[in-house]
Amino acid sequence: MFPIKQSIALAAALLAAGCAAPLPALPGPDTQPAASWHAPLPHGGSVADLRRWWERFDDPLLLALIDAAQEASPTLAQTGANLADARAARVAGGAALLPSLDLAASASRERPESTAPVAQVSSLGLQAAWELDLSGANRAGRDASAARLDGASALWHEARVSVAAETARLYVELRSCEAHLAQAGIDARSRGETARLTEAATAAGVQAPSATQLARASAAEGQVALLRQQAQCELLVKALVALAAQDEPALRRQLEAATARLPEPAAIEVRTVPALALAQRPDLHAAARDVEAAAFDAAQAQARRWPRVTLAGSIGALRSSSLGVSSEGGTWSVGPVAVTFPLFDGGVRRADAAAARERYRAATAVYAGRLRTAVQEVEGAMVTLDSSARRGSVAVAAVDGYGRAYAATFASYQVGASSLFDLEDARRSLRAANSALVDQRSERLLAWIALYRALGGGWSPTDAIASSVSPSDAPTDPRNP
Repeated sequence: MFPIKQSIALAAALLAAGCAAPLPALPGPDTQPAASWHAPLPHGGSVADLRRWWERFDDPLLLALIDAAQEASPTLAQTGANLADARAARVAGGAALLPSLDLAASASRERPESTAPVAQVSSLGLQAAWELDLSGANRAGRDASAARLDGASALWHEARVSVAAETARLYVELRSCEAHLAQAGIDARSRGETARLTEAATAAGVQAPSATQLARASAAEGQVALLRQQAQCELLVKALVALAAQDEPALRRQLEAATARLPEPAAIEVRTVPALALAQRPDLHAAARDVEAAAFDAAQAQARRWPRVTLAGSIGALRSSSLGVSSEGGTWSVGPVAVTFPLFDGGVRRADAAAARERYRAATAVYAGRLRTAVQEVEGAMVTLDSSARRGSVAVAAVDGYGRAYAATFASYQVGASSLFDLEDARRSLRAANSALVDQRSERLLAWIALYRALGGGWSPTDAIASSVSPSDAPTDPRNP
């Protein structure tokens, strides 16, 4: 047997002499964001903390729906499974650097020759094997799996943020639809009352018959708009039922308590950005970990082109018995030390190394693209917030003005000083103003939700789940995803 010390020394000398190349020097990703935002900060940038953000909507039903949606989300379940897979891969990557230890037991009863007596042989021992990671391939694999575990944890948080934001979006759209429905009901009843009064005036000879026909048509149009709005609200209710896995009759009873009431959010804080956006975007954190993992993959693929050194050994006990005579004793072995030199593989290892480097470059491009998208999403949400805030007081003034104009026109119509055409024009203007006000408030809420999501939902890298924590053990408070 070749001496152990000489085998190790030979392998080390070969690697040091140049058979093993250093880990590849890979270029760093271009991750320089803009120095400042080019959109106005909502409320001048002075608003509250992202933490417990959903509680600030002052709507318990919204919180309950977010909780239920996260419990029922298949996307969240899948990311939880992916996290478990990443954790298993991290354990396997660390185990590759350690010796493997197996317990082997055997027993046999045999007659090796026809004239030999029957013999019984049993053994029990430990067998160990260890790859001496001189090239660094296993260390690179371990580090790549650790980076992927960190990224999987961030994506689990991202799924929670996405489910919460989608639930809130549907809820706001439903409340907005209910507000439109309430306005449509008021409008339909008003049109019906106008039609009744016009019919009475026509019967008294005060109005022409054509006015009655026009009033009836207007009342029918109001009913059509009311029915269309009801259908839209029904679809949104069913969407919430499906998303949050709710019992529909029970959810409808809960919704009735605050029909047409749009939740009012507290402001959130946008401090120094885009550094804050980078810290609070779990998808960006995951993309950065993908870059890191791809770099370690490239290093591992390069290291696998060089020799591998493995060491084996065993220790055990042996007992044999034949013709009533028994013997037992200990056994052990150290070695062999095996040095594997890759000589020819048809270019497979070289191609794997080149492909790994390209995957790294692709990961850096993906990260840079997501960074640009994150900046665009935050700035877009801030533009919408600023625009909706500026339009809020104007929209209220428009409703007030058109309401006064409609009341005056209706009073004038009742005494015959205004035509039905004037009344319908005033009604349309008031309905449009009311709809614009509801849309403005809904748009503002949806912009807050978009900004919440664009800033990562209050998540930060320090919230990443430790490798020892399973998805079921992780925090699941939907109000702080």
